[in-house]
Amino acid sequence: MFNFTLYKRGMKESYKMLLIFAAVLTMYFSVIIYMFDPAFNDVLNQFAQTMPQLMSLFGMNPISTTLVGFISAYLYGFIMLLFPMLFSIISANRLIARHVDRGSMTYLLAAPVNRKTVVFTQIGVLITGIFGLIIFATILGLAISAMAFPNQLDIGRFLLLNFGALCLHLFIGGVCFACSCIFDDSRRSIGVGAGICIFQYVLQMLANTGDKLENIKYLTFFTLFNSDGIVMGELFSIVGLIVLLVCAVILFGVSIAIFNRKNLHI
Repeated sequence: MFNFTLYKRGMKESYKMLLIFAAVLTMYFSVIIYMFDPAFNDVLNQFAQTMPQLMSLFGMNPISTTLVGFISAYLYGFIMLLFPMLFSIISANRLIARHVDRGSMTYLLAAPVNRKTVVFTQIGVLITGIFGLIIFATILGLAISAMAFPNQLDIGRFLLLNFGALCLHLFIGGVCFACSCIFDDSRRSIGVGAGICIFQYVLQMLANTGDKLENIKYLTFFTLFNSDGIVMGELFSIVGLIVLLVCAVILFGVSIAIFNRKNLHI
């Protein structure tokens, strides 16, 4: 049910991309957490007052003056949504659809490895990458906060925030992986997978502006990840994370079923 040789090959192909995303997250976390300093806060507040719609568009409206509230708004309203999502879009396409498109899936299945083992192992590669990015971001946030603002970070809320990000990106990974299993063409796979996720995020951005567009939030799965609600400990926000996690499991299960029945012309 799991092939370690295939898993190591998948991780070898993913590690460079993981390093790039980790470097980008390191830059953003370092810069933004240090901006919690009151001197920088004044600058951000002035910018928010000047361009409130732009800040709302990217979910950068802190509802709390605490460090975890600041991190939630300025990192988990945009940065921690976008970059792990891009990783899932690219990685999921590489793991299945690209192999089918190039014909290399034929050689994988010609070896003594059945379909369930291949798809289950590739899911393992994707999930490992998602876990790796979220764990890295968690450790990074804890370390920088401890150095810059000792004892000011609510660690419990911050860990819950990252658990929420994990649930969201497992769901996104499930969407992208399902598309990778459905389509034989790599371009269609990444086009549909990326299209769904980016369209949903655009809807969330529009909903963030409020007023007449606020009800759009009911049309996007990003609403289930309410970073502000998680920080505030709202029950509905915690339930949203559970829904995302359950749906992620379902999507990966559906992906396995689709790939097992897929006509690969082998």
